[in-house]
Amino acid sequence: MTWTISGLREQYRQGTITPAEIVADIVRRAEADKDMNIWITPPAPDRIQPYVDALALMDPDQAPLWGIPFAVKDNIDVAGMPTTAACPDYAYVPDTHATVVDRLVAAGAIPVGKANLDQFATGLVGTRSPYGETHNGLRPELISGGSSSGSAVAVARGHAAFALGTDTAGSGRVPAALHGLVGYKPAVGAWPVRGVVPACASLDCVTAFTHTLADALTVDAVVRGADALDPWSRASAAPAAALPARVLLPREPLSFYGPWANDYERAWQTAAKRWERQGIQVEYIDTEFLREAAALLYEGPWVAERWAQLGEFIESHPGTAFPVTERILRSGSAAAGSGYDAASVFQAIHRLQALKLEAKKLLQDAVLVLPTCGGTWTREQVRTAPIETNRDMGRYTNHCNLLDLGAIAVPAGEAAAELPFGVTLFALAENEGMLAGAAAQWTGETGGVAETASVTASSDRNAVSAQATTLVAVCGLHMRGFPLEKQMLGYGARFVRETVTAPVYQLVKLPTEPAKPGMIKRLSGGAAIALEVWEMPLESFGGFVASIPAPLGIGKVELADGTAVPGFVCEAYAAQGAADISAYGGWRQVPAAN
Repeated sequence: MTWTISGLREQYRQGTITPAEIVADIVRRAEADKDMNIWITPPAPDRIQPYVDALALMDPDQAPLWGIPFAVKDNIDVAGMPTTAACPDYAYVPDTHATVVDRLVAAGAIPVGKANLDQFATGLVGTRSPYGETHNGLRPELISGGSSSGSAVAVARGHAAFALGTDTAGSGRVPAALHGLVGYKPAVGAWPVRGVVPACASLDCVTAFTHTLADALTVDAVVRGADALDPWSRASAAPAAALPARVLLPREPLSFYGPWANDYERAWQTAAKRWERQGIQVEYIDTEFLREAAALLYEGPWVAERWAQLGEFIESHPGTAFPVTERILRSGSAAAGSGYDAASVFQAIHRLQALKLEAKKLLQDAVLVLPTCGGTWTREQVRTAPIETNRDMGRYTNHCNLLDLGAIAVPAGEAAAELPFGVTLFALAENEGMLAGAAAQWTGETGGVAETASVTASSDRNAVSAQATTLVAVCGLHMRGFPLEKQMLGYGARFVRETVTAPVYQLVKLPTEPAKPGMIKRLSGGAAIALEVWEMPLESFGGFVASIPAPLGIGKVELADGTAVPGFVCEAYAAQGAADISAYGGWRQVPAAN
């Protein structure tokens, strides 16, 4: 089971669980997953208890994140916990929180530990850490994405309700896509970076990983705003969600990579067609200027900014840095023959300014949509080609901060079984509200987002077209709080209600990994099974049904009130050799399900 901010707040209000119980559960989960290399400083009761105790002095109704556990990437300071940036010799113990952490704690949130990362936030793969390669939270043989690897996996595995990452080249978006999460990257400077180990200080952003867009906007509302002691922060109002006039998609065919390249390309084509049916004008554009901007980050003088900030440490601690990380950092040094003299820096700045102007003209009233990443690999494959694979992971992300864009990475179904696919929405810094509005329409969260920021529709171009929908009954991993809830959200579904079936079903535990239930209708001797009813756009329903693996499928599910709705059913042959769990009355009640 995974946690959401809204879900935990509701349980706290109802008194069905306490923050202390949540923390104890997180400590157990972290210990069970310790071989996945998610944490550098893992959740521990003695470190977390002071934050739990402090909740007694807060009014839960006045503290928007009261009792909400969060993970912190280990290049962001948490007072009393070591900051390593995934380099043991670099480690120090700060006396004060980073500004973003301080604001979250003041709102009642609980920092539970420091998460693993690609060393010095230099990488997009999640394998560049002396603390071990962070395993993918869904398929351990795959990369987790980086550099905010542990942060994303902590949320995906239920170790935290949300997590802080950082994003200079895509580190707050790529790991989100690989785990079916929302990756929220505000505009540069909108969230303070004081107390964050710099990668490229002029471009660095703190980001959030969440299961829902509404949760991301809740975090944004708490941490956004200028810090008088942070020279990089700037005053930036919380975005009021509004739909853009246009959605921009690339005109040229995109490149995909890795062993699932064909699956990713099919997923992108499906997503692009879905955008054409969102009720917003779609325009196809040439995106070559994005590639030119992206090249400046690692193939231009901005790599020298990384060396300017870390070069002295690398030189004074030979052999300390992760080999591939040191190789990248040294590529920006004059001694390495980088060729980045003062003139080349200004030439790049001047060219970037022209590219920013091009972006400003195109995106004045629009959001741009791209795949978050065009493929993935196994961890073993990345070890054999660490530079090339990392470069590919940044194809559709590296341009973002250089062009001063805000971005939201959102789920978009699956490329293959347990292989999430995601898209990223980009907008000008002053148009972050368009990101929120377009992302809310895509995920089907318009109601939840409206609670955080008013969704506006000031003209007919901003009107959301009514969509034909169908109800879908789910009884297992697609329910709220379970791993595939994000798949429902990715297909634009919204939760409607909890209910039970007519007493005519058998529930079995299928011998799959992870375990999942199968619901089989019986002529006699059946039971009433608890489930959830969701509403899904018809335009997404076909793709959703096609993604369901045998022996599961979609049929008509008979509910206790006598109605029948489309929902998950299971072929009868699967009952042979499967455990009968009907007596529990639903998947949530099965001990091994949580």
